[in-house]
This record gives sequence, C-alpha cells and structure tokens, in this order.
Amino acid sequence: MSIVERDFECEELHPIDIVETLAEEREWDFDRIGDNQIAMAIEGSWNTYSVTLALSDHDESLRLICAFEMDPPEDRIPELYTALGMANDKCWSGTFTIWRDQKLLAYRYSLNLAGGAQASSAQINDMLHAAIASCERFYPAFQLVVAGSETPKAAMGIAISEAFGRA
Repeated sequence: MSIVERDFECEELHPIDIVETLAEEREWDFDRIGDNQIAMAIEGSWNTYSVTLALSDHDESLRLICAFEMDPPEDRIPELYTALGMANDKCWSGTFTIWRDQKLLAYRYSLNLAGGAQASSAQINDMLHAAIASCERFYPAFQLVVAGSETPKAAMGIAISEAFGRA
C-alpha cells in the first residue's frame, strides 16, 4: 500500500515528512534541506526536473517549484513569454515563469494552509503529479519556441493534449 492510499494515524504529520516518504517510495533522489524544505530530482521523459517543496509558516502555504534549464536567446524572449502565457491559460493549477538570471523555467504552485489546515498525502501527491505532468506537456513546445523553429501558436499545437477516457 502506497503512502497516498493509506491514512496516517498521526493527526498532524508534517507536509515535508510526507514528501520525503513519497520520495523514498518512488526512489527519487532528494535532499532534506531543513525541517521545512526538501529538494528532489525527478526524471521525466524530456528532462530531469528539480522539484522543491517548502512549508512557509509566514503565509501558511506549501510551495512547490519544479524547474528546468532554459536559456533562450535574447531575440526569442518575447515569443517565449507568449508561449508561457498560452501554457498558463491551459493550466488549471500552477503557472510557468522564466527566471532569466538563473537560466531556469519554473512551474510554481502553492497550497493554501491558512487557519491551521493540514496538507494530506493525496494533496501533495496531486501537486507533484500536476507539476511533472505540466512540465512534460509543455517542455517540447517551449524548446521549439526557444530554438526559433516555431511560433508560440504552432509550438503550443504540438503540446501533448490531455487524454480523456481509456484505451
């Protein structure tokens, strides 16, 4: 039985402890940076994604950042911003942004835990799944835009469509 299929007997399990257990079960490389932060490397089809989750007591949220290298040429920046906007329109949770100084493209999501709410293992699993799925879906389109071989609209057309039903 996986962590997302069982209920925890402890009422207040720390969200980063839950993430660490998920990382161990899935055999992801991870580093527990501190009590409130963990960093992982998650292998996708297109890239290895650097995923960080941090619990912020200040704004009562669990923040997720899923990043990968992206260093677009200066003349492709406007097109990349257009592609990011188009991708963000298709994302129901989380958003993409470019951190030019760090040469990273990041998917960000924050789970509101105001009022003492606790993050469940299912919520955390969903956060991780949404982040990797979104990065996998749009990575090829972003690469096509950055390489200069496609317009943002054409590149978004190749983004993997959401599957409905079962084969």
